[in-house]
Amino acid sequence: MPQTKTPYHLANLPSKVALVEEFVGKSLDELRTPAFVIDRAVFASNCANMHKKAKEWGAGFRVHLKTHKTAEGTRLQLQSSVDKTSAVVVSTMMEAWEVVNAGLFKDGTVSDILYGIPPAANKIADLSNLQDEIAPQGGVLRLMIDHPDQVKFLEKIESERQTPRKWSVFVKVDGGQKRAGVPPTSPLFESLVTTLFTSSVISVYGFYIHAGNAYASTSFDQASSFLSSEVDNVNTAAGHALKLLNETLKMEPPSQPFVLSVGSTPTAHAATAETRARLSEVLHGSLELHAGNYPMLDLQQESTNLIDPSRIAQRVLVTVLSYYEGRGVDGSDEALVDGGAIAFSKDTGPSKDFGRVVGKGWRLGRISQEHGTLTRSGPVGNDKLRLGEVVEIVGQHACLIAAAYPWYYIVEDSRVVQDVWVPWKGW
Repeated sequence: MPQTKTPYHLANLPSKVALVEEFVGKSLDELRTPAFVIDRAVFASNCANMHKKAKEWGAGFRVHLKTHKTAEGTRLQLQSSVDKTSAVVVSTMMEAWEVVNAGLFKDGTVSDILYGIPPAANKIADLSNLQDEIAPQGGVLRLMIDHPDQVKFLEKIESERQTPRKWSVFVKVDGGQKRAGVPPTSPLFESLVTTLFTSSVISVYGFYIHAGNAYASTSFDQASSFLSSEVDNVNTAAGHALKLLNETLKMEPPSQPFVLSVGSTPTAHAATAETRARLSEVLHGSLELHAGNYPMLDLQQESTNLIDPSRIAQRVLVTVLSYYEGRGVDGSDEALVDGGAIAFSKDTGPSKDFGRVVGKGWRLGRISQEHGTLTRSGPVGNDKLRLGEVVEIVGQHACLIAAAYPWYYIVEDSRVVQDVWVPWKGW
């Protein structure tokens, strides 16, 4: 089996140009494994579908880049065959700067970037530099705030500037997920919003919630219920904020309506004209939908019953290293492959498996750090595995799986490499 010319190391990674020269045109069977593969046509179709959902729901759309962390994937997420947007969320400073370095602000692909976690004190200077970098290109940086001391960090850095700026912020709302944010009915919420409204360096843009608990959905009705709960929480937050402005602070409301940002991939899949019609309450702002995993999808998303398996755009290639007849607890066969916890992560879902072999009755049943064990997933068939065979596995959590790979092989309706994407690494 042909291999790469050099056993690459992270300290000496080749450029995208070199990777394209080496791999484009090769069959997937010629690649060193484990290898991460994305079907670009499926990826693009998923992006168009999510744009359709946002349009049906009558909402703006903000795409999260954390799953793939690439310039190529970002362009497909933002500009599909259905619609386009220029608003993104990033989870790391590296992602934010690489959006800039890729020219996505310069060419207008991105105009609005949200740093998706509350800012650490040691990142304020970096965020300040980022804001200075994108402002001349018409870009805006938004932050996510959920504690009054974060405002103090921003006030300090602005006090050192000759011309202080205003920072556009989302208030992070906790709707019971306990990931980050403040509950809209808590005393802390009123204290935080008061601090924000009375700070000379803050402009409150809106209220943001992420329904991470919606990944437990197993039906459209459950996902739409989570979505309604998200809307209720950010709308409650906006209503309390407007009341505070009017009755307590005696301040004018903002000239633009608050943005009420909701979503996760499961709840975004439930954003339809039907679920929008269920929102009977008066909204104290304009809706924005956000999601991130949807272009690639995985076994977790499949377990929600909101997607068809054919829409999963990613898989991992592994090679069969050894075969063990009758070794399974029920006398079934097992096989050893060269992908383990680092290649797949240790996430499992309702199936309790780490991955499913595509087109065969096998699953990734056990994993060690660098290798995994395939076990039978159903009645024994005639699909015995041979040593040296390359199999494709769909894993549980695409975001964590993708993070393990220094580059991705891109195919499109074939088993031939069409492109190579190099993701942004680091924090």
